[in-house]
Amino acid sequence: MSGRGSGAAGPLLLGVRHHGPGSARAVRAALERTRPDVVLIEGPPEADALIPLAAEEDMRPPVALLAHAVDEPGRSAFWPLAGFSPEWVALRWALEHKVPARFIDLPAAHTLARDRDEGREASEESEASEGGKAAGEGGGRGPATGAEVRGDPLGALAAAAGYDDAERWWEDVVEHRGAGSGDALAPFTALEEAMTALREGSAGGEHRWDLVREAHMRLRIRAAQRESEHGVAVVCGAWHVPALRHRAPVAADRALLKGLPKVRADMTWVPWTNRRLSRMSGYGAGIDSPGWYGHLFGAPDRPVERWLTKVAGLLRAEDRTVSSAHVIEAVRLAETLAALRGRPLPGLSETTDAVRAVMCEGSDIPLALVHDRLVVGEVLGEVPAAAPAVPLQRDLARIQRRLRLRPEAAERELELDLRKETDAERGRLLHRLRLLGIGWGEPTASRGSTGTFRETWRLRWEPELSVRVVEAGVWGTTVGAAATARAEADAVAARDLADVTGLAEHCLLAGLSDALPTVMRVLADRAALDTDVGRLARALPALVRALRYGDVRGTGTAALAEVAAGLAERVFVGLPPACAGLDADAAEEMRRHVDAVHGAVGLLGDAPAPGHGELRARWQSVLRTLSARDTVPGVIRGRSVRLLLDDGELARDEAARLMGLVLSPGTPPADAAAWIEGFVGGGPGGGLLLVHDERLLGLVDAWLTGVPAQAFTDVLPLLRRTFSAYEPGVRRTLGELVRRGPGARGSAATAGAGAPGFGPGLDSARADAVLPVVRLLLGTDGADAAAAVPAGVAG
Repeated sequence: MSGRGSGAAGPLLLGVRHHGPGSARAVRAALERTRPDVVLIEGPPEADALIPLAAEEDMRPPVALLAHAVDEPGRSAFWPLAGFSPEWVALRWALEHKVPARFIDLPAAHTLARDRDEGREASEESEASEGGKAAGEGGGRGPATGAEVRGDPLGALAAAAGYDDAERWWEDVVEHRGAGSGDALAPFTALEEAMTALREGSAGGEHRWDLVREAHMRLRIRAAQRESEHGVAVVCGAWHVPALRHRAPVAADRALLKGLPKVRADMTWVPWTNRRLSRMSGYGAGIDSPGWYGHLFGAPDRPVERWLTKVAGLLRAEDRTVSSAHVIEAVRLAETLAALRGRPLPGLSETTDAVRAVMCEGSDIPLALVHDRLVVGEVLGEVPAAAPAVPLQRDLARIQRRLRLRPEAAERELELDLRKETDAERGRLLHRLRLLGIGWGEPTASRGSTGTFRETWRLRWEPELSVRVVEAGVWGTTVGAAATARAEADAVAARDLADVTGLAEHCLLAGLSDALPTVMRVLADRAALDTDVGRLARALPALVRALRYGDVRGTGTAALAEVAAGLAERVFVGLPPACAGLDADAAEEMRRHVDAVHGAVGLLGDAPAPGHGELRARWQSVLRTLSARDTVPGVIRGRSVRLLLDDGELARDEAARLMGLVLSPGTPPADAAAWIEGFVGGGPGGGLLLVHDERLLGLVDAWLTGVPAQAFTDVLPLLRRTFSAYEPGVRRTLGELVRRGPGARGSAATAGAGAPGFGPGLDSARADAVLPVVRLLLGTDGADAAAAVPAGVAG
């Protein structure tokens, strides 16, 4: 047998496009017609033992074969398969007909070793090889020669046929026309002839790795032929068919394979997603529209009508008005567009144009939803529990089932109430996985509450997370044990004190009480030796947050509280001298540290630990010292005064007096502008303070108007940065107050003076006229109204 339909002398070579539904249908038809004894498939031979799992009921594509180096789990490779992939169809046919199926590509042990030994360049070449292996999954390229043809043979064929899009060319010549061909082998014969011409025209463009792979495949084909009586069928990328047809000497093939590097490799099945099948994810053998191709493969007849009905159902679910008449009109438009464009049947571009015009009223916004949900599709495959897995992966799957936390391809938000045991366990699991580098969930801001008993996560399971799970298996056999071991190792290896404090916070969030002693010992040692005030100040907030998290999660934090209190004392002692003689950038950074420590002390003062009640008083003394030292930059002095004012430790009159001293003519304008930025900038509420305090606003206004012209341009950028941070409403109000002038500001509060727009006194008759409405609102009669209505209103 052969791809050209000749006798039984040679193998049946079925050159395919990976992830091509037309190729998949043609493969199934060819296998049904020829009934081979053995089915050989391009793929790593280590996966032969996994083939029977493809027949399990709970195996649902898209899935992928995952190979990883045993000694380096992070070194891995995937072989994705969709339900419409020709290789998957061949596997299923062989299992259904009890025909042996084997993989014949170069072993994954060599592929993984090649990437390790040859480095980045080899990896890039491997990606190019995968493009050739996929028979040119790239599209939109012009004619190519030499090595470029190997990377995109279908693009070269499409360009030769006058197409600027390889996807569209493939649909026209294979997906639409191939289904109606009477000869099941005709598509393979035509594609083999085209690939032969391309390879002959690009002589010397073959990559050595392709030649090595093809030599191995030829040897495996020969071995299968010796065992077969009725023929061998080979399913492989169309690019390789001419090379496999070539009868190279066995000795030459073995010479190519001699001395190849090798590693120990394990293989398993893992779930895959439609999104990862698409080319947008960066895989060389990807396709633009896996959802569309899956529909073409699964639709027995009238694919356009069925597709547009799906689209209509999706849009209706999103509360868009789409009727049966819309579907009928969209079908007619798609068929008309196909006829005008000379296509045998409407393709994805025609159906998309019809959906945009008829169902989306010309808008691309709902069309983007159709693309994400249907054209690509949010589908996550499943693999049976019997598939090989590392112990950590099995433990994770068990926890996911117990907590009813199912991995999904679509992104979703998960709201957790940590007062509930199940939600608390879910939160601990997600935090432990993050410690292990398995980013299934990302914490995000909660919309409903800011309390520490709530957590919000954004979840999405990506196929590469399976590799991360395998990598994390070196730390332990269960999620808890692995996360504990990883946290202890990270604590010992951490270089920065803030990294250790952040790790302590993560341990409390993840409920890793067994890791805390090691982390706390490292933390205490680092804190005792570190003399950099900035690093100490940066580390303190994480420790304080950890105390609060430990409290809501019922975790013992006494040792953590003692370290936090000691760290705060060291910050108090070292901060004043550390703030002297700083330039503008260093002063701004130190100002942020002051804010962070202030917030931490505010929380730490409520923490149940000995001596914490005195921390606030000690910190306020530090702020007073900073506010009074001339050697401290203005932005820090101003911020210190503001923090004391907000805490009620400084009267407004005193704050106004200090501002007046700073804004006096003897202070350099740049230093005064920095003081203002520290006092009313760099945080929320600064603008409102000026809105509601006439005296402070007057001082700023008077100083600003008195800045000498030669100095104004120097302080303008600083002032612009300060006031531009205010909300638009606050800036507008400040502008209106300044426009009215000092005589108008606050005059409404002055006894005997009328506010702008009002008369000098009260009109009793007009005030009494509102009393009936007030009585109606309060639900009182005339006798009760006098007592219910405030005197100011009644008067």
